[in-house]
Amino acid sequence: MQTQRILYNVETQSRESLVVVPLNSSHPDTMEYSDVDPEQVMLKVERLGCERNDRTLFAGLNFDLKSGELIQVDGPNGSGKTTLLRTICGLLPVDEGKVYWCGEPIQKNRFEFLSQLIFVGHKHGTKDELTARENLDIDQLLAGQRSPISADQALTRLGVADCRDQLCRQLSAGQRQRVALARLLVSVGRLWVLDEPLTALDQAAQNTVRDLLSNHLDNGGMVVITSHQKMDWDGLLKKTIRLGYG
Repeated sequence: MQTQRILYNVETQSRESLVVVPLNSSHPDTMEYSDVDPEQVMLKVERLGCERNDRTLFAGLNFDLKSGELIQVDGPNGSGKTTLLRTICGLLPVDEGKVYWCGEPIQKNRFEFLSQLIFVGHKHGTKDELTARENLDIDQLLAGQRSPISADQALTRLGVADCRDQLCRQLSAGQRQRVALARLLVSVGRLWVLDEPLTALDQAAQNTVRDLLSNHLDNGGMVVITSHQKMDWDGLLKKTIRLGYG
């Protein structure tokens, strides 16, 4: 069996205070999560390991996530970043270790966990034969919890309001990415798991995503993210997990 050397490192950058911004404040496009103790561990990964094609991607991985925190997963191609994110979401089986939500394994706490999870992966998850607005309307219905932010408001925030009535197959890669990210605003999930969300986005759109993440964290949300593009995390409570180095 071929074993890849793994360096696991979590770096924490402190922030002086957590600012709670209500929904009707200067950030009307974000949800406020005020029902959880900011010191409570919401997501916990314990001794997580994964092997693919006789190669160990990661092993003995431990970290946790509280309200207002962001974890960035770094590593070269093939180091297991996407696999880690999909495992956290329950989309891939756990080879070893546990993933907990609010102190319970996600297999036993599945309904509550999924009701608080939004995953945006490499594939946009948009339907080609539906318009941008129809895609978001369906996302809201499937979530079972309606956000006070409408599909039109979300598309406007992401800069694709003019595309609301276009079929998604007619959109550019960047426009489709914006539609996929607009799902973050029409859902009430507090845990955002984002796999390369800045792909195909211009600088203005990247800045918008950064603002959305900042507002989400300020309101008590949580983020797990991978990105090859450099982002300014100044002022955010951030941890870094490094895979595949060494």
